[in-house]
Parts: sequence; C-alpha cells; structure tokens
Amino acid sequence: MSTRVPSARFAWVVFAAGVFVYFAAVVHRTALGVAGVEAVDRFGIQATGLAMFTVVQLGAYALMQVPAGHLLDRWGPRAVMTVGSLVMASGQLLLALTDHVALALVARVLIGAGDAPIFIAAARLVAEWFSPRRVPILVQVTGLIGQAGQLATAVPVALLLHARGWSVTFSILAGFGVVAAMVAFFGVRMPPSAAESPVVAQREKFWKSVRAATTPAGTQLGFWSHFLAPFGTNSFALLWGVPFLVMAQELAPAQASSLLVVLTVSAMIAGPAAGFFTSRFPMRRSWIVLGSAAASAIAWVVLLSFSTPRPLWQLAVFCVVIGVGGPISLVGIDFARTFSPSERLGTATGFVNIGGFLSTIVAVLLIGLVLQLTSPPGATEYTLNEFRLAFAALAIPWAVGLVGVIRSRRRTRAHMASTGVHVPRVRDTLRKQSRGE
Repeated sequence: MSTRVPSARFAWVVFAAGVFVYFAAVVHRTALGVAGVEAVDRFGIQATGLAMFTVVQLGAYALMQVPAGHLLDRWGPRAVMTVGSLVMASGQLLLALTDHVALALVARVLIGAGDAPIFIAAARLVAEWFSPRRVPILVQVTGLIGQAGQLATAVPVALLLHARGWSVTFSILAGFGVVAAMVAFFGVRMPPSAAESPVVAQREKFWKSVRAATTPAGTQLGFWSHFLAPFGTNSFALLWGVPFLVMAQELAPAQASSLLVVLTVSAMIAGPAAGFFTSRFPMRRSWIVLGSAAASAIAWVVLLSFSTPRPLWQLAVFCVVIGVGGPISLVGIDFARTFSPSERLGTATGFVNIGGFLSTIVAVLLIGLVLQLTSPPGATEYTLNEFRLAFAALAIPWAVGLVGVIRSRRRTRAHMASTGVHVPRVRDTLRKQSRGE
C-alpha cells in the first residue's frame, strides 16, 4: 500500500514541509483558546455564544472531512494544503477586522474549513513516502510537532494578545497562514510512483468512493477510536480550560496558560510512545485507546469531586493525564491506513478524523449549555460548582464512544478471522517480542 522512497533526503524535506503546514494549522485552530475572555468582551457574548465560536469552527472542520479526503485523493496533498492554508488565513484576517458576531462566526467557519484537509494530507504524505513500519511512529511525530502549535498559542500568541491586542494578533496569524501556503506550494510533493492513485479517484463518483472507503469495520473502529480519545482534551484546550482555571480555580491568566503548556507537553511526550506501541503491537492498538479513555475518566472524576479550588500541582497532574488523549486518537488514523487501499486512503482518513471533532463539538456544546442553564441570566462569569456540573456532562460522549469502540472492535476481529487472520493471545505476542520475532 505504501510507496517506497525514491530519495530519502527529499522524503524528509517533504515531510518537514507537511509538518510545518500542520503546525501552522494547529496555531490557527487553537488561537481562540487563549482569547476566550477577550472574545466575551469584544463581542458581548455569554457561554453559549462563546461555545458557538468553537462549535462552528469544528463543525465546518468535521463536515468537510470526507469531501476534503475525496479532494485529497483526487488532487493530492500539495493542492489541498495550499488552498486550505489560504482559506485559514482569510478567516483570521476577517476575525482581526470585525467586531460583529455574525462575521466572526463566518471567520470561524473559514478557519475550520481550511483546516479540514491539512492533517489528513500530512498523514497521506507519510504513508506514501515512508515504509509501513515507520508510518505509525512518523504520524505520531507529525502530531507531536503539530502540538507545538498549541504551545505557540499558549505562550507567544497569548503574550502578543495581551501586549498588542486582538486586531494585531489575528492579523499576524493571517500573515502566518500565507507563509504556510507558500511552504505547501513549494515544498509538498507526492512520490512519482504514487501518481496513479489520484487518477483512480477521479474516475469514481463521490458517494461511491465514500461508501467504499467508510464501510470496512476496521475503518469504523478508527472512527470510534478517534471519537473516544480526544474530546476531553480538545474541549479543555480549545475553549473551556482557561475560563475554568481563571474563573473557577482562581488562577492568574499566566498560570492558566502555563497549565495549557503542561497539557501540550504531555501530548508531545505521549505521541512517540503511542507510535512505538502501535508499531510494535499492531494487534493491540485498541488497548491503548481504551486505556487512555479510562485514565481520562478517572482524572475528570477526581477533579470534579472537590467543591473547592485545587492546588496547582493537582491541576498539573490532571492536564498531564488528559493531554495524552490527543495523540492516542491518532491510533484511529492508523486503523484507516491498515484497512484502506491507497487510492481511498484520503477519504477513509477524513472519515476517521470526523470522530474526534464530532465528539469535541458535542462536548463543547454540552459544557456551554449546562453553564448557561445553571448560571444566573446574563452571567459572563461562572462558579466552580457550575463548571463541575458542566464538565460532568462529558460522561455522555465518553459512554457513546466506549460502546462504539467495543462494538466495532468485535466486528473488525470477526472480519479478520474470516480472512484467516486471528488476534493472538497476549502471552503469545509477548513471547514473540521477547524472542525478537
């Protein structure tokens, strides 16, 4: 399925270009996470209004995943990454210039739509340029470097916002998007031997291609894995983390930003470990998804069990645990790679990538809705008890995702067994690994 590298040096150049474009996309995606308080003041909105800023962005991202995947299969990574970066840049520029809610929502739609093809295109580049054994680790490395974009949001973007204000900050982000588009146009290429894949996709009608790419049980397992793992991390990092830490935990904005850094560093450390596990134990990939979901649930329960603000170290431990969910969700992308032919890999990866953003949309909306319902009319600040009730609603997408993973895993194993592939017992797998087989 993956094409061997014609030039190892050039493969790494293409990889670096793809990762940079993804890094820029993560900066665009997460910039509002440090500007929630300023957005409330600038646009005169409450909790549900603030939530809508993130929901429309993620909604556009999720709705565009399958079309973006199909366009990726048809036109290749270079075109979709270049255009996507320019669309995000236009969204940031509009956000910089407007103080009207309606136009700000349009800007967020542009950012989400432009962001849609970036990661799946970067993952496609890895699958085409590198050997199958390297792919899980390099996809995690792509995610890791992309997470550095969240660090850039948590520190430099936050500092710039507080020093220069809203318009200057988002105008600079728009310029950064143009730079990313230039990197994509000049640096992203497919290997020559992969040139046939887009031709196959051009001959297929859209819905036929989508059905063929999303039907395999293994691809659906990827969707539910991506649904279950990241929504707690995303809802905290993208919108509700800073307001919760400042309003409910009584931290200074700088302390709140530092905890987002802790969350991001945790994700960056966990990524390569998850990639190594996925590469070494491909038949046990669902275990790491379920283990991360269990650890995140415990962390949320512990945090919400107290009706008083927590010490900084406890909040840091919480951020470390939930931060792991982001890179673990990329295991779902690896399921798509395993169970999809190369000519449909973009569509299948886009379908899988919908999962985490769909669950994040649900989580962000639930939190905003509960805050609105439990707070006094017109409130723009919320108490710890109100946040505790709001975050407790995360149990709903967690339960849905858990059921989805377990059911689709059962179907995937049944399909594998019908083709003569059986999941070995754990002790047999460990015995083989110890022998170096």
